[in-house]
Amino acid sequence: MRLLFVTLPIILTLLSCNTNKNDKALTETTTKPLEELPLQKPQIPISKALVLGMFNFRTDSTFTKVDPQYTSKTIYLNKEVDSAFVAMRKAAEHDGIYLKVISGTRNFSAQKAIWERKWKKYANLAPKERALKILEYSSMPGSSRHHWGTDLDLNNLTNSYFSSGEGLAIYQWLTTHANDFGFYQVYTTKNQGRTGYNLEKWHWSYLPIAQPYLEYYNAHITVSDIKGFEGADQAQAVDIINSYVNGISKKSKDATLTNS
Repeated sequence: MRLLFVTLPIILTLLSCNTNKNDKALTETTTKPLEELPLQKPQIPISKALVLGMFNFRTDSTFTKVDPQYTSKTIYLNKEVDSAFVAMRKAAEHDGIYLKVISGTRNFSAQKAIWERKWKKYANLAPKERALKILEYSSMPGSSRHHWGTDLDLNNLTNSYFSSGEGLAIYQWLTTHANDFGFYQVYTTKNQGRTGYNLEKWHWSYLPIAQPYLEYYNAHITVSDIKGFEGADQAQAVDIINSYVNGISKKSKDATLTNS
């Protein structure tokens, strides 16, 4: 019995030492500058349903609601993406730049509503031209990066806003610093051979997750999976997967996000 009382303090002391060492290591890691932390592909569950937007992000544990202080409406993002955005937002604030999320995750049904509203708007055009007109800035349901919870729209949905004043300052900060937090502008100008959507200065994608999602999409999704909405029969005619899903900037395609 005496041995127990002698040994127990020793055990507790050893546990305390180990805990302190672990806490110190954790502190050293989490306080390390973000740009020095290597980006890596996450071990995340990917499925056809997810990349096609056929799920409910409001009840999926992978997603979280964006803090109301960073948006003016209810928006969801992948949890890791949300954390990365918060870190980027705080860094931007330090430089006098204020980032606001105006759009995040949209599942198939949300994208369908946007698409079909525009499909009716351009009813005077022939089917293919109708689809191409919508595809200047909006994705076909089942082909949008917004399905994934990795992509967000910031501050304003017009390129002109980011050409002067406050908008220009925001865009210059993003083009200088966003990559350090894993965010890339995927829809740049098309003067270097990029196909698909027009320039979108507001659209930023979190590549540590979006990159493996895109790889999965290309390996498992075909044009026959793009269906269930008005105008879906034009998916092949507009080359939706090659020209639009894969119509991202060269910098985004070439980004190295794995550990060496």
